[in-house]
Amino acid sequence: MERWRGRVALVTGASAGIGYSVTKALVERGMKVVACARNIAAIQKLAEELSEHPGSVTAVKCDVSKEEEVTAMFQMIRQHSSLGRVDVCINNAGLAHDAPLLTGDPAQWKHMFDVNVQGLMMVTKESFKLMQEKNIDDGHIILVNSMSGIRTVNSKGAHCYVATKFAVTAIREGLRNELREMKSKIRVSQVCPGFVETEFVKRHFNEEHAKAVYSSMKCLQPEDIRDSILYILDAPPHVEINDVHMRATDQVF
Repeated sequence: MERWRGRVALVTGASAGIGYSVTKALVERGMKVVACARNIAAIQKLAEELSEHPGSVTAVKCDVSKEEEVTAMFQMIRQHSSLGRVDVCINNAGLAHDAPLLTGDPAQWKHMFDVNVQGLMMVTKESFKLMQEKNIDDGHIILVNSMSGIRTVNSKGAHCYVATKFAVTAIREGLRNELREMKSKIRVSQVCPGFVETEFVKRHFNEEHAKAVYSSMKCLQPEDIRDSILYILDAPPHVEINDVHMRATDQVF
């Protein structure tokens, strides 16, 4: 990780769970982290807690489903005196609704695609554009996906969410193809976790469902996904780790 010290990482969905843990780890290792989420208060609190570490946190309120907020965030990065660039883009923001394909609310379908797919693509595009502007040819784009991006589940309330995550897997390979066509050395990776003990399942379904899931096994922790991202970033420049699949040992599907 030494080569990333002093460089700039963008982490979306940084206010809790995986994004929060990743932000903290990168700052501890000397990176300047632009941490964005809709809940900026939690990120500001983290920035205060990490003020004595070698890196730094710049908290940004940004809903990645809104193009104007994404555009404003990148304008801020360009104009910020100690930033001005993005070397690592970690697309972590994501959400799910209990919205079956045959009976679900189309507004909830759209919200999932707006955040999980469209938002991810906009943030990735703007990060790459800034890398080009600053002649950064060793950058890294990391997509925090899901095991739902590589297999379906027998849960009608999750089918639309699964569709968004299959799209992310296709985007990962599409990005890699486009970068190789351009002879770029920017790398693309995705991490596909199974159940992680965060607020995600409660928000997807409800608190009772979340308690049932998290009490049924020793689930993955945000730090487990954080460690896989650090491993990806620490790989030598000639190694591109495209996919990391992670499940709790006791997770069946």
